[in-house]
Amino acid sequence: MATTTVAPPSGGRTPPTGAPRGGPAPPPPPAARSAFLLLLGLAALALALCASVMFGSRSTSFGDVLDVLRGTAEPNITTIIESRYPRTVLGVLAGVCLAVAGTLMQGVSRNPLAEPGLLGINAGASASIVAATAWLGASGATDTMWWALPGALVAGVLVHVIGSAGTGTSVVRLVLAGAVLTAVLMAFIQAVTLTKPQVFDSYRYWVVGALGGRDFEVFWSVLPFAAAGFLIALALGPGLNALALGDATAVALGSHPGRTRAGGLIAATLLSAAATAAVGPIAFVGLAVPHVVRALVGVDFRAQILFSALMGPTLLLLADVVGRVVMRPTELMVGVVTAFIGAPALLIAVRRMRGTS
Repeated sequence: MATTTVAPPSGGRTPPTGAPRGGPAPPPPPAARSAFLLLLGLAALALALCASVMFGSRSTSFGDVLDVLRGTAEPNITTIIESRYPRTVLGVLAGVCLAVAGTLMQGVSRNPLAEPGLLGINAGASASIVAATAWLGASGATDTMWWALPGALVAGVLVHVIGSAGTGTSVVRLVLAGAVLTAVLMAFIQAVTLTKPQVFDSYRYWVVGALGGRDFEVFWSVLPFAAAGFLIALALGPGLNALALGDATAVALGSHPGRTRAGGLIAATLLSAAATAAVGPIAFVGLAVPHVVRALVGVDFRAQILFSALMGPTLLLLADVVGRVVMRPTELMVGVVTAFIGAPALLIAVRRMRGTS
């Protein structure tokens, strides 16, 4: 019986086993994808920085910005653009602090709906400002910042002390302590502002959260606290990865869940206090950004912290630009804009949690 020989394809070479035959290309390796996302995040942040400097009650062009940097712009253009530098820098600082603090809170509590406000930091800063305005004559962004910072830190420490009472730190006790302290401080704030209208006039502007009306002195004053919190957060990446697997598994891997939780809460307190003291309480950035970052980079907290530090200021600066453009010649404070953006993000997060469960 004759044997039939099958001729090889044109070119005389047989394709290797397992080679793709017209199908989709294999996904890129994780390192290449991370590098691409990093470049994309840096590009988005650069665009947000340019937009923050260019747009406002009066728009300028990118060429005007370059002329200011070269020192060849007209005096009025120079004044307009340079007046936007402090709010841009503060937007970067507050965005990094709030986004990284939210990532830490969600990692420490293993709760995707956790955010920095659970620690009572916003209420502590607000109560301190109200007391200083009512009885110590504090006024202006710089004065209120100096009073907001210790108030936020004291509130965070009180919540930690109450949450650590008994056998170790309990996330449930921390949340309950934050809720109780927030309720007490908000009652104090309402009592003071209702009896002293002049205090309410000053407080109502700060409590919404805004990047305008502040100078570089505010930035330099809160920078050490923000830097300390961010460095602690970077060091906690491996510990948070182990903690996500459960306390027993984390211990088996050589991690220390108690130290990781304590470090995460301390870093979140420092970051949240710095942001709140600098620009006021801004909602939803610490809640929305970690969800977006987690969907992009996965569950590795080392990558989450890094990309949150890029996406947080991008979101906050773009929200500030929207607030300045939609209501020209006045502006809508950035805290209002982030609330409009963050509310749908919260609903999406809840729906995703329900689908996952």
